[in-house]
Amino acid sequence: LCFYMFIGFDSIVTTGERAQNPQRSIPISIVVSVLICFVVYFGVSAALTLMVPYYQIHPDSPFLQAFLYVGWGPARYVVGVGILCALSSSLLNTMFAMSWLIYTMAEDGLLFRFLARINARTRTHITVIIISGKLAGVLALLFHVTDLMDLMSLRSLLANLVVDFSVLVLRYHSGQNLSKNQRTEEETEMELVVKESSLDSVLEGRTSRILKSLWFPPSTIPTRKSGQIVYGCAFLLVLLLTILSLILAQWPSQVFSGDPVLTTVVVLLLLLITGVTVIIWRQPQSPTALHFRVPALPVLPLVSIFVNVYLMVHMTTWTWVLFGIWMGIGFAIYFGYGIRHKLEENSEQHSSLHLPNAGQKHP
Repeated sequence: LCFYMFIGFDSIVTTGERAQNPQRSIPISIVVSVLICFVVYFGVSAALTLMVPYYQIHPDSPFLQAFLYVGWGPARYVVGVGILCALSSSLLNTMFAMSWLIYTMAEDGLLFRFLARINARTRTHITVIIISGKLAGVLALLFHVTDLMDLMSLRSLLANLVVDFSVLVLRYHSGQNLSKNQRTEEETEMELVVKESSLDSVLEGRTSRILKSLWFPPSTIPTRKSGQIVYGCAFLLVLLLTILSLILAQWPSQVFSGDPVLTTVVVLLLLLITGVTVIIWRQPQSPTALHFRVPALPVLPLVSIFVNVYLMVHMTTWTWVLFGIWMGIGFAIYFGYGIRHKLEENSEQHSSLHLPNAGQKHP
């Protein structure tokens, strides 16, 4: 639940198209917002524990009861109004980000087209705002607030995991679209080996070259092969970190008490994670100059992935059930409507690019 304070920053990204210099302002605004939330939340928590002993804090209304505890009864009404304002502000912020996200997806063809309509008088996507508001009201009516908070936390953890994975992979992405006539140095070398050696020697040489390329990449810039290596290693790391998190969550006392089986499994997992991390670290990174780059790659994204996965495995079964139902609805909309209309739109754009210009003669 403490993680709930660090959500909502996606609204900064969803409004990035309105920024004059998004490459600079978006990272700065996110970092500043996180620091402000850190100072405010932890400052208020410290003040609360200084007012009331931690074992006497009321779980449902801690701040209101804290002022009653110290004898400041009238102050609780002021605090109550402040809490209502804070909740309303958080709700409006979430609704604003959600409406923009739905509108953007509908505009791209991933959601129903009527969600992308702009009101002629207000020049806003009022249809999305009304529908998303009603949906939020129905969810608030049907579920308890703690269930919705857990669901929001799980959603944010999964989103952060995807972002960490993307940062890890895209930094080592080549970004080159090779044509059919272009051949990399590795492909040419492979053809020479095929011509000069037998099948067994080819397989042996190919295996040795693959193992060698894991530790000593032949190029200083990302290639398609190095990108594929990072892709595979990143997926393997997510799997290994998930297994490690499950073991630490299910049997923590046995692991730290020295159980031979679990301790051996954890040590082997840590060795595999370290080895795969070193393989990713040895691959060339993209030299593209950016205004903001995540530091300490690949260690920092992997630590973040582990923290997110470890927190996710501690979620309750009911939260995972709700998340599965919600994801099922989303997948049904995507595979039943979104992907088909998106492919149709892409094919129409592709065909329009190859149409001859009006008045131009062609043989």
